Amino acid sequence: MRLEGKTVIVSGAAHGIGRAYSERLAADGANVALLDIDGGRNEEVAAGICAKKGRAIAIKTDVRDLAAFERAAAQTAKQFGAINGLVNNAGMLNVIPITRCNFEDIPDAEWDQAFTLNTKAAWYGCKSVLPYLRQAGGGSIVNIASSTVFRGVPTRAHYVASKSALIGFSRTLARELGASWIRVNVVCPGSTLSEEQPTDDTVAMREAPVKVRCLQRVEKPADLVGTIAFLMSDDSAFITGQTLLVDGGSAFN
Repeated sequence: MRLEGKTVIVSGAAHGIGRAYSERLAADGANVALLDIDGGRNEEVAAGICAKKGRAIAIKTDVRDLAAFERAAAQTAKQFGAINGLVNNAGMLNVIPITRCNFEDIPDAEWDQAFTLNTKAAWYGCKSVLPYLRQAGGGSIVNIASSTVFRGVPTRAHYVASKSALIGFSRTLARELGASWIRVNVVCPGSTLSEEQPTDDTVAMREAPVKVRCLQRVEKPADLVGTIAFLMSDDSAFITGQTLLVDGGSAFN
């Protein structure tokens, strides 16, 4: 299997897209450490992976806490012997719903929360795994942004701004870490039906972007997992500093 022998940390792993990433990485042979603030559900996802003969551990983690992220990285390395990759998936929509409104009406505290969850937590993740990636002789970091960055979606300026920051951050890291053979790339999902029990309103919201896509159907978590597995594998060993849009052609980079 293409990821046999590799160990990958996935944040925001207990639900939706993060769960799909974790399950695919494990199916491709990786040891996967699942980080999520929802400890109970995180344990269930890890158990499901192990029941299918995969290798996974669940670590209840608030990724907004640097010390907690560092403890999770240390536990992962102790359990599996090394760390080879990180998927920074946890974000505001995973934890706190956003207020959809004009930019001048965004609550001040919510603006800060967007950058804490979507941007600062990724910074914490990169810092936490860096010593282990260097010890392993290199590795892969994937930061999850959003295709809204390229579409300028109204009513969520704080979300779009914080996801935009991830792209600049990742490009800088690619330059800084290339000498250590650590690759840093960004994946931008489109609006994805990742909710496990979506309401009619949620389904309608996810169906709305279909008409502006080249590939006109609703995006699902399964549409994203192959790209993540590719970027964690040696098949992408000479790719870094790039932003990949996986949104059915809704936006172009």
